[in-house]
Formats: sequence, C-alpha cells, structure tokens
Amino acid sequence: MIEQAAAALGKVRGVRGRMEPIREGQPFGVIVDYAHNPDSFEQVFKMMRPLTPGKMIAVFGSAGERDREKRPQQGRIAAEYCDLLVLTDEDPRREDREQIIAEIAAGVDLAGADYLSIPDRAAAIRAAFEHAQAGDLVLLLGKGHETSIEYADGKHPWDEVEEARAALHDLGYGV
Repeated sequence: MIEQAAAALGKVRGVRGRMEPIREGQPFGVIVDYAHNPDSFEQVFKMMRPLTPGKMIAVFGSAGERDREKRPQQGRIAAEYCDLLVLTDEDPRREDREQIIAEIAAGVDLAGADYLSIPDRAAAIRAAFEHAQAGDLVLLLGKGHETSIEYADGKHPWDEVEEARAALHDLGYGV
C-alpha cells in the first residue's frame, strides 16, 4: 500500500507557476513562482535561502496601477535575502515602467544590495541566467502561471516557463 502511494505521488505534477523548477541541464537552479507581494516574497526567500549553497538571484517587478506602497517593501525584502536582483516588468499597464522599477529600487538601496534594471522581462531573465553559476538559484517571481504581460497597448502573450527554457537553450543548455 505504501509503495503504491509513493509511486502515485511520484507521478503528481506540481501546480503550474508555483515553485515550479525548470531543468534543462544547467548547473544552477531555476524556479518560477507567482510570489508578487511582500508576504509571499518573505516566505519564498526564507524557505529557499538555506537550501541554496551559492548565490540567490531574483528576477521580479511590480504591477502597474496597483499597490505602490508594496514596491519598496518588495525591494527591501528581496535585497535582504538575495545576492543579485534583476528588476523588470510585471504588468506595467499604463504606468511608466522605469518609475515602477525606481520605486522597487528605493527599497533595494535601503538594504544596500546589487541590482540590475532591465525592463524587458525576457532580457532580464537571460541576464540573470548569465550571472548564475553552479550552486546558485534563480527565482523568477511574479508571473508564475499567468499567460500575458499587460502594457498600455493591451495584453501581450507571455509564458514564464517557456521563456526560461528558451533563455537556457540560448545559453546552450538542454539542446
């Protein structure tokens, strides 16, 4: 009975976009998660930091036309746990994408952490992977299971998992 249960559990797939690992043969970890507010950031970082022997790198942004007060909080929390942050788009809508990143960066600056500002999310993911080394962990946060990024001109198709795989393939992994 226990063997059957273990075998069945071994076939269960996780929830798309929730702590979803991306494995394409790279020497560093990649996880996609929907975390998009200070509380979820705290939970993810607190859980993953002790499990990461190398650097922890986070790629994230903050939604436009939403709770602006959380932006510097997210930046500060991420900076307390991570070695490098890549600040990027996450549904900027009609709000200035550079201003959103600047508001996140204000919290990062308080903690004195290193960060890159790369509004184009695909380019931000690739930059994070280029900085990652064996034993590191790259966390792609905020989009998770969502299927679009919303800009002033409307929704654009987006798949965080597929974008991560494409970036890893561009770097020579999993091909």
